[in-house]
Amino acid sequence: MKTSFMLNGTQTTVDAPEDATLLWAIRERLKLTGTKYSCGIGVCGACIVHIDGVSVMSCGFPLAAVEGRAVTTIEGLSQNNDHPIQKAFQETQAPQCGYCFSGQVMHAAALMNDNPRPSEAEIVEHMDAVLCRCGAYPDILSALKKVAKGGQVS
Repeated sequence: MKTSFMLNGTQTTVDAPEDATLLWAIRERLKLTGTKYSCGIGVCGACIVHIDGVSVMSCGFPLAAVEGRAVTTIEGLSQNNDHPIQKAFQETQAPQCGYCFSGQVMHAAALMNDNPRPSEAEIVEHMDAVLCRCGAYPDILSALKKVAKGGQVS
């Protein structure tokens, strides 16, 4: 089954089984491995991408449901890993093992695109959807507060 959509600003068509998930197509068919597979049931957030600007856990999202839509992965968020959220994560050394990093960044970018100056409570509530097994939450919060203070995301 062929599915056509915009991927990171480029029109893309993927030929995949009817039951394929978006994550599987991104990683296996399109070879973009920044989006991670972790739980496989849509509860940890490592696989978050944006569909039409909204955070979606791609591990359970049907590939067919992105027909005609815009998908952004971590690879498409910025040209040189210079998105303000990526830079803040680097400056605060927030990533530990790095496994949840792309999901954390993508989910935070969606928040700050909608609300460039979220409060600490809004950041914590929103980011609760992404599990960090290393427990780097204080560093992640510090990075996101830094970006929110500047009010500039893109």
